[in-house]
Amino acid sequence: MKDLISMNPNPVVQYLNKPASEFTKQDLIRYIQDNDIEMVNFKYSAWDGRLKTMNFIIGSIDHLDNILSAGERVDGSSLFPFIEAGSSDLYVIPRYKTAFVDPFSEIPALNILCSYYDRNGQPFDGAPENILKKAHQSFN
Repeated sequence: MKDLISMNPNPVVQYLNKPASEFTKQDLIRYIQDNDIEMVNFKYSAWDGRLKTMNFIIGSIDHLDNILSAGERVDGSSLFPFIEAGSSDLYVIPRYKTAFVDPFSEIPALNILCSYYDRNGQPFDGAPENILKKAHQSFN
């Protein structure tokens, strides 16, 4: 296990000395504070397959804690053609295990892939990842 961590190219894995699958919100906050990360980028895919980004300049630890806990609201009608404007509240919630340092950003930034949830806190059935999960389950 130690070799898997030391050979992992993700600096977050190396710094935290644990596999990404075990990352917690507190781990990411500690990494961000200790490594002078100034921005967090939420990454999520829309219906057309394009990767979208929502950037957050870290104003305070409370703000960071809030976005890592609750995610951020997005307009589902602009991301998915089958969602009507009246019921378009979706939330992108970070998946901690996907955190990685953005090697191309001029500002020190941490990227995190997100999942979609509806306003009731349930995974959004129409999200590409959930459609793939259902398809995979139906073939097993």
